[in-house]
Amino acid sequence: MLQQVDRVEGLQRVNDFVVKFANVNGSGSASANALFVKSVLRMGIPATPRNIFPSNIQGLPTWYEVRISEKGHLAARGGGVDLMVAMNPQTWDQDVKSIVPGGYLFYDNTRVVHEDHLRKDIVILGVPLTEMTNKAYTDPRQRTLFKNIVGLGALSALLDMDATVIEQLLADQFKGRDKLIAANVQALHMGRKWVAENMEAPIGLTVRRGNAVGDRIFIEGNSAAALGAVYGGATVCAWYPITPSSSLAEAFIRYTGRMRVDKATGKNKFAIVQAEDELASIGMVIGAAWNGSRAFTATSGPGISLMQEFIGLAYFAEIPAVIFDVQRAGPSTGMPTRTQQTDILSCAYASHGDTKHVLLIPEDPHECFEFGALAFDLADRLQTPVFVMLDLEIGMNERLTKPFTWDDSRKMDRGKVMTAEDLNAGKKFGRYLNVDDDGITYRTLPGTHPSKGAFFTRGTSKDSMARYSEEGHDYQENMERLLKKHHTARTLVPPAILRTAPEPTKLGAIYFGSTSPAIAEADEILAEQGIVLDLLRVRGFPFGDEVAAFIADHDKVFVVEQNRDGQLRSLLINELEINPAKLLKVVHYDGTPITARFIVDAVAERLGVAHVAPVPEVVS
Repeated sequence: MLQQVDRVEGLQRVNDFVVKFANVNGSGSASANALFVKSVLRMGIPATPRNIFPSNIQGLPTWYEVRISEKGHLAARGGGVDLMVAMNPQTWDQDVKSIVPGGYLFYDNTRVVHEDHLRKDIVILGVPLTEMTNKAYTDPRQRTLFKNIVGLGALSALLDMDATVIEQLLADQFKGRDKLIAANVQALHMGRKWVAENMEAPIGLTVRRGNAVGDRIFIEGNSAAALGAVYGGATVCAWYPITPSSSLAEAFIRYTGRMRVDKATGKNKFAIVQAEDELASIGMVIGAAWNGSRAFTATSGPGISLMQEFIGLAYFAEIPAVIFDVQRAGPSTGMPTRTQQTDILSCAYASHGDTKHVLLIPEDPHECFEFGALAFDLADRLQTPVFVMLDLEIGMNERLTKPFTWDDSRKMDRGKVMTAEDLNAGKKFGRYLNVDDDGITYRTLPGTHPSKGAFFTRGTSKDSMARYSEEGHDYQENMERLLKKHHTARTLVPPAILRTAPEPTKLGAIYFGSTSPAIAEADEILAEQGIVLDLLRVRGFPFGDEVAAFIADHDKVFVVEQNRDGQLRSLLINELEINPAKLLKVVHYDGTPITARFIVDAVAERLGVAHVAPVPEVVS
C-alpha cells in the first residue's frame, strides 16, 4: 500500500499555493472543504475558494479549489494545482494530470492504484481513510461523513495547520451539541495521529499563522446583494429559480424572516413569490413597483431573454424595477454552472425599440451590498429598471471583502413623487411633463388622491399628459426626454475608479466586475516586466465623463472582459463614438474565471513582448 512516495523533491512554499479537492457530489465533502478554508482564514492567511460543480443532479463530480495567498491575491491562479486531494475515482486521471511538477497527490490508499495511473514527477501521499473509518464506525452514514473529517485531520497535519483552530470551528458549527463536537474532534485527530505515526510531516507546502486577513469578512456576492436589498428597502421579491441566481432570492428569504417580521403581531412585512416562470416574476415586480413597493427579481441570462417585453414596458411606462442578473455562460442553456460576463449588451439595450438601461457592476461582495441597496434609490429616482450585474464567480463563491457599513440616518430616495397635499395645492401634474429639464418627470402612486394623479399607465405612445397619442412629434418628444433622463443617470451611477501607474504611460486598461482581482495581480507582473498600465474600473452604465477622458488620454486601451465578443468594448464604441482601433480586445470565455497569467500573456502578445509565465503552465 502506497503511503508516502517522494519521487521528486516536492514544492516548498509557505502560505502560497493552490489546493484542489476532487469529490463526488452529495458525499458530504462540502462541510469539510469549508472547514479547511475557514481554518486557513482563522490562521490569518487569505484564502479564496471556488466551487466547480455540474449542472446535473447528485452523483456527478465536483471540485473545490482553494487559492492560499498571504500576498492577498484573490483571483484564480491557473496553471495547475500544487496539492490535489483526489477522492473521486471517476476523475482520477484528469485530476492527477492537473498537478504541477513537484506537486502533491493526497488520496485514500485503501483502494490500490496502479502505477500507470500515477506520475513520477509528483509526491504521492496515501492515507487509508476508508480503512480507518470502517474500523471506527459501523453506521454507513457516519463512515461517509466522518471520512471527510478524518481526511481533513490528515491534511491539516501534512500542511502543519493549527489543530486548535479547526477544533474551535467545529465547536462554533455544532454549538450546543456537545456529543457531535466531540465526535468530530475525535475524527479530526484520528487523521492527524495516523499521519504523525506513518508519514513524514509536514510536507513542503505549509500554512503558518499570519496577519493578512484583518477585519475583512467572508461572504458570497449573492448573500451580500440580498442583504443590500433588505437595507435598500425592498419589500417584494418575485423570482423563478435559475442557476446561479437562486441563492440570492433564498438569502433574501432568510434575511427578511429575521429582519422584516413585526415583533408585536408576528406578521410579515414583505412579500416573496416564487413565480411560475421569469415572465411572471418580472410582471409581478413591475406591478408591485407601480403601486409603490420597492420590488426586485433575481435571474440570469436566459431569464433576461424571457423578460424583454416586460422590461420594455417598465422603461416606456417609467416604472421602477430592480433586476439582479447573476451572469453565466450562454447562449441558450449554455453552461449554467460556469461564469462569464455575457449579458452586458442584452441588459444595456433590453427590449425591442430604442432603449437604454442603467447598469450597476460590482467587483466584490462589498459592492454587491452597496449596489444592492443603491439600485432601489436609482430605480425610484429615475423611474426605470436598474440592473445589478453580478456573475457566478462573484455571486456563488465566498470571498474576503471589506466589512459592510450602513448610515442609519440614510433615507430612501423615492424621487419625484407628488403627494395628495401637492395635488390639492394646485401643482400641475402631467405624468410625462419634463418640468425640471432633466428628463425625469413627477409621478403619483395609485390612490394618492381620490380624483387627481395617475391611476393607470400604458405601454403605448402618449403625450406629456399621458394621453394616448400616435402623433409623431409626441412620440419623438417622449423618446428624446427618455434619452435626456439616461444622460442624467450618468451623474448618479457610481463613477469609474482610476488607478494611476507610478510613472507616466500611454497604455491603459478598462475592466469591470469579477475581473478585478486578476487585473490587480496582472498589473504587478506586467510592471515587473516593464509594462506599465493605467487602470480604469467601470462600475456603471451610462458611462461618466471620466471614461471618455481616460480613453482620450491613452494611445492604446486594453478592454478586459469575460465574453467572446468584447461586449463592454462594443458598448464603449457605440456610446462614446470611440475609434475601434484604439480599444484592444482581451477576452476570456471558457467558463473558468479569468486569471492574471491570461491577462499578462494577452497584453504581452498584443504589444509584441516575449513573456515567461511565473508558474509553469500545466493543462488542467
